[in-house]
Amino acid sequence: MSRYLYHRFPIGIKAFSTERAGGYSNGAYASFNCNPYCGDDIESVEQNIQLLCSDLDIPSHRLFLPKQVHGTDIFVVDEQFLSTSVSKQKELLHGIDALITTLPNCCIAVSTADCVPILLYDKRTSALAAIHAGWRGTLSSIVVKVLQKMKSDYSTQAKDVMACIGPSISLDAFEVGDEVYDSFYNSGFPMDRIACRKKKWHIDLWEANRWLLLECGLHDFSIEVSGICTYKDYERFFSARRLGIHSGRIVSGIMRVIK
Repeated sequence: MSRYLYHRFPIGIKAFSTERAGGYSNGAYASFNCNPYCGDDIESVEQNIQLLCSDLDIPSHRLFLPKQVHGTDIFVVDEQFLSTSVSKQKELLHGIDALITTLPNCCIAVSTADCVPILLYDKRTSALAAIHAGWRGTLSSIVVKVLQKMKSDYSTQAKDVMACIGPSISLDAFEVGDEVYDSFYNSGFPMDRIACRKKKWHIDLWEANRWLLLECGLHDFSIEVSGICTYKDYERFFSARRLGIHSGRIVSGIMRVIK
């Protein structure tokens, strides 16, 4: 039984999105939910986290998963952060929607259940990023802000960056109100590329984020789009629109492995 979808990155970079099966949780959280912030039984979550970290071959204190708020705040996981207590780390990661690190054997991750997880790898500097981009984060160009932060902190150049847009809701399934369409239009998104009208407007968050990455200077061939719709494939991946808000979450993470 597979617990992971692995993403295409070079040898030494482990990037993945968790699937639903193979864990300890029950009900709408069944069964491999590793998110402690969505109402699941905490003992089951801790068992799932231990299983995830065992599969990654890292101790559980080397997995970093923020409590997200659909904002654009970014946090850098560095040596100073590692030296703080676990309780302080949790406090610092509250309200964070993107993580960046250059540390080896540290898995930075985000959780989603229809929102878009984006993983970045700078081939030149080895900087990594994990980004939570729901429609609000996409609208606020969180991926652009992360690339700007990587450039200011590590001199990252977009041409050196590889990106993965992970399992999330598709254009066909993501129906929105006129106000959401208008927000994207007014923010300058190419609506002919990212939207279509059915009974209501539908937004393509995959293409919206791919367009942002291309505008930043990433090469088209450096961007992987998983093409997996969580709403349609909810038996394999968690989907809040299918299962309700009180359900499990996908964890998408990335780490640089040095033995």
